Amino acid sequence: MTIRHFLNLADAGPEGVTAILQDAQARKAARAGFTKGRVDADAPLAGHTLAMVFEKNSTRTRVSFDMAIRQLGGTSIVLDAGTMQLGRGETIADTARILSGYTDAIMIRTDDHAKVEEMAHYASVPVINGLTDLSHPCQIMADLLTVIEAGKTLSGLKVAWLGDGNNVLHSIVEAGGLLGFDVVAACPNGYHPEPGTLELGRGRATCTTDPRAAVEGADIVVTDTWISMGQAHAEEKLAAMMPYQVNAELMALAKPDAKFLHCLPAHRDEEVTSEVIDGPQSLIWPEAENRLHAQKSVLRWCFGQIG
Repeated sequence: MTIRHFLNLADAGPEGVTAILQDAQARKAARAGFTKGRVDADAPLAGHTLAMVFEKNSTRTRVSFDMAIRQLGGTSIVLDAGTMQLGRGETIADTARILSGYTDAIMIRTDDHAKVEEMAHYASVPVINGLTDLSHPCQIMADLLTVIEAGKTLSGLKVAWLGDGNNVLHSIVEAGGLLGFDVVAACPNGYHPEPGTLELGRGRATCTTDPRAAVEGADIVVTDTWISMGQAHAEEKLAAMMPYQVNAELMALAKPDAKFLHCLPAHRDEEVTSEVIDGPQSLIWPEAENRLHAQKSVLRWCFGQIG
């Protein structure tokens, strides 16, 4: 039987992504009124254990995956690289083999995307990308779920991205290519997305240096922190990014019913003003919660229960 890894959205493909989103909607609705720690009625992953490996700090990924496997009836083991042998030089390949013998799936949050690819190559259980420098597919599954809940149809949307051409943008463009929506990224010179990223959009992704052109007529406006984990707090970069700040003036160029997303944590009044992030168009809190619901269905997809 082929092992289902979830390293990028393309691993699931359009049919798999759609199945995950539909399952997430249904399972979230079925939990209405439940306490957070109550197990889903069908407990579909009872007896399963998820290993969570962290080489980068985390709030949302750690808590959402931990609660996801618990609500599905399983258990988790949290592993910080600094307190395991991986932090003392044991290879990714050896770690993958060892964890495969102890657990039923592995989620890893790290820097170099090659690490998750190596983990998946040597693991005999599903591996999930909790974040790499290249992509952040679990975040985008939550974003897509949030957009659907807001009453929008994904196909034909215009999504505007403001700021750094980073890993989150990479996965948004990939989603647009798979599901048929347009992505217009506005990035300053020197901070455009990695070569090949726009090609993932299958002709529906473009990049400009003009933030106003990107946001004009947009259904969804998205940004992220300008200074990522592990980067120095670069004044030069902040200066280049300031024209791309999402503020009320910029949001006014989007459609009247446009929504604002941010994967968090946010640096308020840098990449986005508090007025926008706390305003009526912002969906950041349901977006954050939906990490839990989307990842439950990602786990079920990895185990072949859906899609």
